[in-house]
Amino acid sequence: MRICSQNRLGIIRDPTTKNGGATYIDLFCGPGRCQVRETGEWIDGGVVAAWKKSCEGGAPFTQIYIADLDAQRRRAAAERLRRLNAPVIEIDGAAAQAVKEIVTQPNTTHALNLAFLDPFDLANLSFDIIVALASLKRIDMLIHVSQMDLQRNAVSYAIADESAFDSFAPGWRDKVARGQSQQALRQQVLQYWRGKVADLGVWPSTEMRLLKGGKNQPLYWLLLAAKHELAHKFWATASNVEGQGKFDF
Repeated sequence: MRICSQNRLGIIRDPTTKNGGATYIDLFCGPGRCQVRETGEWIDGGVVAAWKKSCEGGAPFTQIYIADLDAQRRRAAAERLRRLNAPVIEIDGAAAQAVKEIVTQPNTTHALNLAFLDPFDLANLSFDIIVALASLKRIDMLIHVSQMDLQRNAVSYAIADESAFDSFAPGWRDKVARGQSQQALRQQVLQYWRGKVADLGVWPSTEMRLLKGGKNQPLYWLLLAAKHELAHKFWATASNVEGQGKFDF
């Protein structure tokens, strides 16, 4: 039986045809289940929640690629997805290696692709991952940028001979002045990174959502990077449901 999916324009596409399908990519999938520290409640992890939402919306993803450096966690996520009849494919290795295999698959070449990048810190958000995903013709990326890591470690990253900034935003040393306030340093590094992403033809949004912890501490900025203008229009509305503003460092 063929499963069809619906793209942004409302056109139903068959994944068995050349131009069909909608692919979800999670390179930091974890075990597919999370526990809320404050309440002890267990909730779906990102990739499991994404699959359920796609089914609820009547346009299930036609392929789900998952990767995680911790193979045991990845296998746990895969098992949870298979119990839900999700079309999941596991890819071995760290995100920067796994993505190179994913972008060569025929169904990512021709499909609509959504990648969720949710690393723990800036070091794991290698710019090589963005470059690989940007090679796809149709790609939207939801990206977590660790505000906690920036606030805690920006100065140490700036003065070290090698640091997370080199992986996150290669070339920053030639563009960012290090002898400035922490706030200005963080802002310049992020603006430089945003420019590098935009140069790949995948435009990062100015609308951001700041995710906070139980004690109101800032954790991540969540933004969209996409090639299609319509995706940004949708995100501009979705990202401001709680009155969040533009990116503010």
